[in-house]
Amino acid sequence: MIDTEPLFESLIDGILDTGYGVVDSFLSPDEVIALRSQLQKRQAAGQFREAGIGSGQAAVEKAIRGDEILWLDTATATPEEAAFLERIDQFIGYVNRTCYLGLRDSELHYARYPVGTFYKRHLDRFRADSRRRLSMICYLNDNWQPTDGGQLAVYLPQAEGGEQTTLIDPIGGRLVCFDSGLLEHEVLPATRDRLSITGWLRTA
Repeated sequence: MIDTEPLFESLIDGILDTGYGVVDSFLSPDEVIALRSQLQKRQAAGQFREAGIGSGQAAVEKAIRGDEILWLDTATATPEEAAFLERIDQFIGYVNRTCYLGLRDSELHYARYPVGTFYKRHLDRFRADSRRRLSMICYLNDNWQPTDGGQLAVYLPQAEGGEQTTLIDPIGGRLVCFDSGLLEHEVLPATRDRLSITGWLRTA
């Protein structure tokens, strides 16, 4: 059993110190394997769809975003998926107790980026909908190497007016969390399929 509170605290510390938090053991190796297997089974069953841009009836724009997604739902979750969703609920509770953000729920999906696909630089929060408070990405990749590409690029505004670019490798079990309304980011192309659970923690 993973001791979650140190992981939660590390994520919060990272967000406060640098604008984003990263922990490398949010999922155990066995949990990564189990969730990756669920993703692959659902993808093989044709349950994924091409992701769109914008809210509502989102348009598919391959020149901007190339991933395929499947939303997670507690009503249809497998035991492995339900355990992951429960851990995210624990994180929401911890953030609300320690940071008073007023998080209410999460919206999470599997994301599969086929070889060569990407997601151009963007901000996660919609102009007309401010409920997305924290963005999170939890990677399900196996034995990922820096030469495989697929990094998350985050762009950190600097006090003097410039910005710092940081690249984060999509290593299995790693979770990245950041403010949905402040941190612009993009997904770089990879030479392998890039797998994750991605989504947002929302306020009312």
